[in-house]
Amino acid sequence: MTRGFAPILPGEFHKMGSFRRPRPRFMSSPVLSDLPRFQATRQALQLSSSSAWNSVQTAVINVFKGGGLQSNELYALNENIRQLLKSELGSFITDYFQNQLLAKGLFFVEEKIKLCEGENRIEVLAEVWDHFFTETLPTLQAIFYPVQGQELTIRQISLLGFRDLVLLKVKLGDLLLLAQSKLPSSIVQMLLILQPGGTPGSGPR
Repeated sequence: MTRGFAPILPGEFHKMGSFRRPRPRFMSSPVLSDLPRFQATRQALQLSSSSAWNSVQTAVINVFKGGGLQSNELYALNENIRQLLKSELGSFITDYFQNQLLAKGLFFVEEKIKLCEGENRIEVLAEVWDHFFTETLPTLQAIFYPVQGQELTIRQISLLGFRDLVLLKVKLGDLLLLAQSKLPSSIVQMLLILQPGGTPGSGPR
């Protein structure tokens, strides 16, 4: 039982900022200003049709559904990502993970929480966070280990995604009010990691 803890309300999570990068602005004609969007769409189509990427995509969704990696599968996935990084699609991998894979995976997480009602929902949220933080997140980091040098790491993108696509959609503030002083330790950990600043080395900064 945790007493005396001042919960972080959903509105305060926004102070952390967003992982969405601003779309570049162009001073040229509308036709030229549409080129980045056209190129991104073309890259998305090429990436989704890549057998190497399809294996990564299947593995990631399976992880979000509670599954694990098969023997030697991690090595094969790392090699597939290295192969993609050497292609013209390499710079698009992080964006596709953020906007497609992560969003789809966290939808399953959100739905699991929403199936429960009342005070039971805070307990389910605690279980979901435990699994996400100790199982899903490390596995995602391992799969995308070859992706380095990005503005945000896979870990930071995933944690921000959990905040924006799960916590803010399940009405965290209402859940905290229901729980009062009976916050599970996992929820306290989650709030500390996802609050502005986070725990050193643990959450987004």
